[in-house]
Amino acid sequence: MLKTRLLLGVQRSNWAYIVFICCAFWSFKAQAQNSEEKIPLKEVLDILSDQHQVQFNYQSDLLKEITVFPLSRKRTLIENLKRLETQTLLRFNKIGASIYTITKPFRICGYLQDVRSLKSLEGATISSKTNNAVSKKDGFFEIVVVSLDEEVEIRYLGFKTIKREAKFFSSEQCTTIKLSEEELQMSAVVVEGYLVRGIDKNSDGTTAINFNKFTALPGLIETDVLQTVQALPGILSVDETVSNINIRGGSHDQNLILWDDIKMYQSGHFFGLISSFNPQITKTATVITNGTDASYTDGVSGSIQMNTDDQIQSDFEGSLGINFISTDVFGDIPIGEKSSLQVAGRRSVDDVIRTPTYDVYFDRVTQQTEIANNVESVVNSNQEFNFFDTSLRWLYNPSEKDRIRLNFILINNDLTFDETSTINNDLDTRKSSLSQNSIGAGLSYERDWSDRFSTHLKVYNTDYKLQAINADVLRQQQFLQENVVSETGIKLKGVYKWDNIILESGYQFTESEVVNTNDIDVPRFLRRDSEILREHAFFLQSQYQNENRDFSVRPGIRLNYINEFNVLLIEPRLSIRKKLGTHFQIEALGELKHQNTSQIVNFQNDFLGVEKRRWQLADNDSIPILKSKQASLGVQYSKKGWLVDGTGYYKEVDGITSQSQSFTTKYEFTKTTGSYNVKGLDFLLRKQVKNLSSWLSYSYMVNTYTFNNLEDLQFLSNFDNTHSFTLGTTYSNNTLNISAGLNYRTGKPTSIPLQGNEIIDEEVNFDIANNKRVPEFFRVDLSAIYKLKLSEGLRTEIVASVWNVLNKQNTINNYYRVGIDNTPIKFSRESLGLTTNFMVRLYF
Repeated sequence: MLKTRLLLGVQRSNWAYIVFICCAFWSFKAQAQNSEEKIPLKEVLDILSDQHQVQFNYQSDLLKEITVFPLSRKRTLIENLKRLETQTLLRFNKIGASIYTITKPFRICGYLQDVRSLKSLEGATISSKTNNAVSKKDGFFEIVVVSLDEEVEIRYLGFKTIKREAKFFSSEQCTTIKLSEEELQMSAVVVEGYLVRGIDKNSDGTTAINFNKFTALPGLIETDVLQTVQALPGILSVDETVSNINIRGGSHDQNLILWDDIKMYQSGHFFGLISSFNPQITKTATVITNGTDASYTDGVSGSIQMNTDDQIQSDFEGSLGINFISTDVFGDIPIGEKSSLQVAGRRSVDDVIRTPTYDVYFDRVTQQTEIANNVESVVNSNQEFNFFDTSLRWLYNPSEKDRIRLNFILINNDLTFDETSTINNDLDTRKSSLSQNSIGAGLSYERDWSDRFSTHLKVYNTDYKLQAINADVLRQQQFLQENVVSETGIKLKGVYKWDNIILESGYQFTESEVVNTNDIDVPRFLRRDSEILREHAFFLQSQYQNENRDFSVRPGIRLNYINEFNVLLIEPRLSIRKKLGTHFQIEALGELKHQNTSQIVNFQNDFLGVEKRRWQLADNDSIPILKSKQASLGVQYSKKGWLVDGTGYYKEVDGITSQSQSFTTKYEFTKTTGSYNVKGLDFLLRKQVKNLSSWLSYSYMVNTYTFNNLEDLQFLSNFDNTHSFTLGTTYSNNTLNISAGLNYRTGKPTSIPLQGNEIIDEEVNFDIANNKRVPEFFRVDLSAIYKLKLSEGLRTEIVASVWNVLNKQNTINNYYRVGIDNTPIKFSRESLGLTTNFMVRLYF
């Protein structure tokens, strides 16, 4: 005990000695600094200019009577400038390679009011380049800016955004600033930051994504539209691709995908792993799950509408980026005061460098196909894959009342490989290939005839082609398959605004042609099927919003006439929203829709087994017109950063074919028609605290097929995901965005061979359809974005992402084949394993 006390005493004395030495050191240092005399700041700047060969720009009277302690020549320029900022409270900003500006931060303040009611506006967002503030209950706000030229933005939900330079505000007193309400619009924002900043909920029930305000989502390195929409409740992909997006239990071909009002029949590069729409030119997106605008047709499950920037820029803007998959470039080029040109291009990097990420993507696409596994006597080699896309947009405003927009997009994917075998003691090599490409063009003209009346004319043409050449080296045979879609559309509508009412009516014409070709050289076989459908439509729609903006209703009706079938389809649409008090609101949506095109699969090895689906027009017989009806009721609660959103829905789609439903087990080769219905609930819980946004989304559904001509009349859909959870969080500030999230869902339904009687007539004999499920799906993702300003007008972003952090092996689907020993052999396709990506982007 005595020894322990002695040791403790020694330790305490040692600590006391150390503290005494430290205090003495800092005391001597402070005295030494105090003994130094301060000198004028201008003299210090002159020394720094000579030492580092830099130039300082400032107002002549800014440095008067400001003195500082001398600086050490051993420190770097950046270290000395930070010391000067601490001593003077001035700000040093680098605007060139060797030029710095000096400014003095100052405070601006004000009171926000409604210009009509003169009520104070609480909760408005006031932001500058460096700071953010929120107005208080009496409308008061204050924010610090660093220069008179700095732009300050004031945003308040339902009111016009104000952008002013700091010199607009009085420096002597807090002035009153009056905000005007926005003009009545078809889709006013009612919930900002639905998941994260940049994703908003509109009054018509749609979800709007603005990538100019977007922060980050887990696992993404870019603002990929079709990956982003899968973060919303009720939307997912059963096979983790952007070419198989399932909106409330529907198949991908039941989605209407528009790019600047051009209908697109191809949505992915790498056969679905990344979006085919360049993120740098695609600035906004609108997702519709129900209550569709009456001016739109198709998309019996939902719609994804993408748009580019509609503003004519006065200054050049551009970006250049590269990641482990592709490189891209974008430019927005002003052409005078009334016109500008937007150009974007993207290309894969495989022919320059093969990255591990690229290999993972390639293996995922080609697994369980002839490209990855050929027969034993055939060797595959020289496997190459590349893709590119190009987008161009010309904007022209001849006058303040006229707007002309010309759009163009080109998408291309090419895959080739060699098949080699020994034929009659000689090596024989043949090349197989697969290509998928799209080209689209559109023209729009809008004119404001008065403050109340405007007209909109839109014309587009889109072409899609999927081609496969399968060279069978053993049979000395070549098999050509093609699926070609060509569509032309024209839409004219007029919009009349009258106080709180908007009236809209118009006409749309669509001509669609689909051609399917199968061509074998030996023995000679050629089959070419071509079908054309022409459809005329008239639509009428209105929207009303009361003075308090707490109630809105949008009824509409669409009349569709299909020439070839002499069929008239009447489709009502409805969207209602009502605010209950300050924090609650309810919405009711409903619609009837139809669709003339769908994707079918004849055989799993079609098109080399990679992209097996081909587009097909309805014939009103074996391939009926798809018809849907849907209704939903939702409730939202929001207060102090909390958001609770719940929506129950019922959807029924009639006219589906078994070939369009991705059967890989039972009924894989069956051709019949039927329907499905979905009863579901989408739920979201979100909390925002300053720079942090966290959310939990949950979707529940019961998705059931009805096929009257099958052995199993009713059974679970291949797209039934009974339970689906997403948990995510994003932190963002001016320089750093970090996002993490996890995804969980029940496995998709599948069929298994009947135990004890697995094989009948050399074919697999299955048990009850979809009575089992593949294992549960689970994935964790991470991403981070670092933003850095290099100089005035030049900045960079460094992005890293990890997809499937835990490297969880998730089964996408199963299929069976009969083995040599007359037993069923099970094959499985897996999702992406751990996949990393890295990107560097430069903005100028």
